[in-house]
Amino acid sequence: MSAVPASGGGALRLPAIDVRALRPGIVLASLTLTFFVLAAIAPSLLSGGRDATTIDLGATLQSPSLHHLFGTDQAGRDLYARVVFGTRNSLLIGLGATALSMSVATVLGVLAGLSGRFVDGIVNRLLEVVFSFPVLLLALLFVTIFGASATTQIVAVGIGTAPGYARMIRGQVLAVRGSGYVEAAGALGHSYPRTIRRHILPNAMRPLIAMVTLGVGQSIVWASSLAFLGLGVPPPSPEWGALLDAGKDYVTKAWWLEVVPGLAIVLFALAVTTLGRHVQNRLEGATDR
Repeated sequence: MSAVPASGGGALRLPAIDVRALRPGIVLASLTLTFFVLAAIAPSLLSGGRDATTIDLGATLQSPSLHHLFGTDQAGRDLYARVVFGTRNSLLIGLGATALSMSVATVLGVLAGLSGRFVDGIVNRLLEVVFSFPVLLLALLFVTIFGASATTQIVAVGIGTAPGYARMIRGQVLAVRGSGYVEAAGALGHSYPRTIRRHILPNAMRPLIAMVTLGVGQSIVWASSLAFLGLGVPPPSPEWGALLDAGKDYVTKAWWLEVVPGLAIVLFALAVTTLGRHVQNRLEGATDR
């Protein structure tokens, strides 16, 4: 894009737009994510005036049609409205689990990467212990103690996925700590706390931007899996996993009760994963230049 002359006699240089970067997959993922974000913020704008909890026993288990876009469930509730209104709960669970996971992973990863061999060994043993517990087993433990709820899903998924992220952050911190510019900062007389604050942490935390986007999709898939097994938000919540759990008894009579919420989960996970990979590639490209 050419520069546009400014009124002061200089030149206002606008950033060039790389049309090749606007691939159909990125555009489609952006549109899909925009739809889900809008559904989470203002579901009534997308629900067509329908309510997610209105029961109509005269319209039970109706197949998808123009009147009911995604069909109805066993209580005659419009499935499209329930998917739209359930977006907020599903996204909150995904974001909450990702925030918890990244917070725990950042603390443990940075502690292991910046501390000595003794502390690093303790953190690694702790991560190995948590790794030995599958997310499903942690969910069963938390459900037994606290009961099935959205908080249970957030804690179980957050703690269950934290060790993997913690090891990635630890490796990134170790790589940055041994880089040439960190050694140069020490040679110039910078204190170790200042070197950590100005050089190590900013560069080591850069991949977290892409990891967060990828983690949200993964957390929603895990949370929906737990809800499908009856370990999530209890009915009549329209959360996506709860919809799958409620429709599993009717899979041979009303396929849409399983297919539609499943497609919502898959589409959201694919959208955030695609955008997360795109952000990661852009960050890696900026680092290489």
